[in-house]
Formats: sequence, structure tokens, C-alpha cells
Amino acid sequence: MFGNVFKRIDWLLVVFILPIIAAGLVTMRSFTPEGDGGTFFSRQIVWILVGFSVFLVFSFIDFSFLKRTDVLVAIFLLNCLILLSLFVFGDAAYGSKSWFNFSFFSFQPVDMMKLVLVLILAKYFSRRHVEIRNVKHVFISGFYALLPFILVLLQPDFGSAMIILFIWLGMVLVSGISKAHLLAVFSAGAVVFALFWFLIFAPYQKARIVNFINPLADIHGTGYNAFQSTIAVGSGEIFGKGLGFGTQSRLKFLPQPQADFVFAAYAEEWGLVGSVLILFFYGAIIWRILHSAALGAYNFEILFSMGIAIYFMSHIIINIGMNLGLLPITGIPLPFMSYGGSHLLFEFAGLGILMSMKKYARSMHRDDAGNEFLGA
Repeated sequence: MFGNVFKRIDWLLVVFILPIIAAGLVTMRSFTPEGDGGTFFSRQIVWILVGFSVFLVFSFIDFSFLKRTDVLVAIFLLNCLILLSLFVFGDAAYGSKSWFNFSFFSFQPVDMMKLVLVLILAKYFSRRHVEIRNVKHVFISGFYALLPFILVLLQPDFGSAMIILFIWLGMVLVSGISKAHLLAVFSAGAVVFALFWFLIFAPYQKARIVNFINPLADIHGTGYNAFQSTIAVGSGEIFGKGLGFGTQSRLKFLPQPQADFVFAAYAEEWGLVGSVLILFFYGAIIWRILHSAALGAYNFEILFSMGIAIYFMSHIIINIGMNLGLLPITGIPLPFMSYGGSHLLFEFAGLGILMSMKKYARSMHRDDAGNEFLGA
């Protein structure tokens, strides 16, 4: 039994994840080896071990119950309630009330909601793939994203809200939406953005977006983080300054080099060559996830795999984009590399569920897909 489960795990995927984890740990250890960096390093190792344990345990579990609409809706509503409770019991950090502080560790529930959103959208579109060209399903599915989107935006956590939006948009696209409906979605998005700009966005959020258009307009204020990050990346040149010689992070010019700007801290020490190598491993991870999607027996497994790929790509593109000064600063972690337990836990959890679902591709023929919705 255990042998079959371990065969189900994509060990090549694990091999591609390990160098990214190592790069994050080495970077954290290098910029302040005897100070906070040591604390970040040791805590991150604990979270990595916990996350990988979750990955293995989830690979053993039969997640077929997640195909039940009532189960997924209940989980979704529970997560919305948890997000809502942040306004009462949450702790504020960096201007956003996004965390529960349990003294010995902090927990950011939006990381769990991202995974739940992938699951519920995979279920919704898997049952309606034949009639997905009916635009009503685009807007109905949009409700599942709109509720957590608003709750997260009001914290305010602009970055995580964007990830929720991109997960929904990406899954709408892979589900087979027509070009006309795609235009309607983008038009509606433009209207929503205008409303949020005038009615909801805080001044500092507007400043970040304006700074995206002209990043050097206020390098001592709203553009400081982006400016220091681009300096760090650029100063790494081709081969980097060497391990432990990243001046931007060691001299504390670069904000949060262990978290949001870990890529900039890494690029300063390892240069263009090291950065391209990390991008290669991220590309390989996405390839293995899409490979699992290609082997999916049912639409639910296929769409879930695609959703997980979108989840990771959104984080990677936004985080690296802001580190390079190409996108606004949003506070999005870089998967497997940034410091933090919440995002690591649910990144491994999502991949663990993906490994569990691979058993359907092994034991059932795709011609049996007509039985997919029995008991749903």
C-alpha cells in the first residue's frame, strides 16, 4: 500500500523544489548570519519540515470527498468567515490586518483561501464545461472569487486580492471562455478597478500604482522599496557579489530581504546566472504540475491541476516582477523561497492534494469520466 502511494508522488517535482528551498535558506543565512538571519533560517527549516510532512500525509489521503459540492461550499463559507473574523481578532502588520497571532506562530488565512478557491472553481467548471460558453457561468463563478476578494482587499491586502483575481481569471480562461466573453470580463474588470480606485483604495495603495508608472518619482517615499530592490538585482551583474557579500541586504537598505525581496537579495549575491537557474527550476515545477493535469482522469483533476499551476505562476510572476521594478510592490511571497509558514504550508498542501489525485489517472480509464459527478 505505502509503496503504491510513494510511487504516486512525483519525485522529480520534489527534486526541482529542493534547490529553491536551499536558495532561500542560504540567502536568509547569508545577510545576517549572527542576527535575525539566524532566527529566520532556523524557523524556516521548521516550517519546511512541517510543510513537507503535510505534502506526504496529503499524498496518502483520498480526497474524492472534495468532489462533493456541499463539502466544498461549506469549506468555502468557513474560510470566508475566518477572513471576516480578522477584522475583530486579527493583528495588524505593515498596515494590513491579515494575520492571527498565536504568540508562538502567526497564521495568514488568505493562503488557505487561495487553495480553497482553486478547489471550488475546479468543481464548478468541471460540471459545466460543456456549457461554459454561456456567459452566466463566468459571472456566477466570479461570485466565488468576489467575496474573498473584497474581504481581503478591505484588510487591506492588495497583493493577495490580486492573486485571488488572477486565480479566477486564469481558471475562467482554461475552462474555455469565448473571446467575446473575455472582452466582457476585461471591460467589467476595468469598471471595477475604477470603482475601487475612487472609493476603496487607500492613499498608499494608489501611490504604489502611480509609482509603478513612474518608479523614480518618489524614491525616498513610496518608491523606496522598488528602487532599493532594483539596485540589489542590478548590482549582482552576471555572476553576483558572492555569498554573504550582498551589501543591500547586509546594510539593511533592502527591506525584508528574507520575505518579499528574497529574490533581490539572492540575485545580488548570485547574479544573472543564479537568477536564471532559479527561474529554470520554477519553470520545471510548473511543467510537472501541467504534466499531472495532462494525466488527469476527470475534468475536476485536470482543472485543479491547472488552478494550482496558475496559483504558483501568479505568485512567481508578481513577486519577481516587483523585485525587478516591473510591477507594483504588493507583499506577495515567492513560493518555497520567501520566509514564512502560512504560504509554505498551503503550497505543500496543494501539491499533496495534486499527488493524491494522481491515483485516479492510474486506476481508472478516461472513458469512465461519465461517472465523475455521481454523488456530487
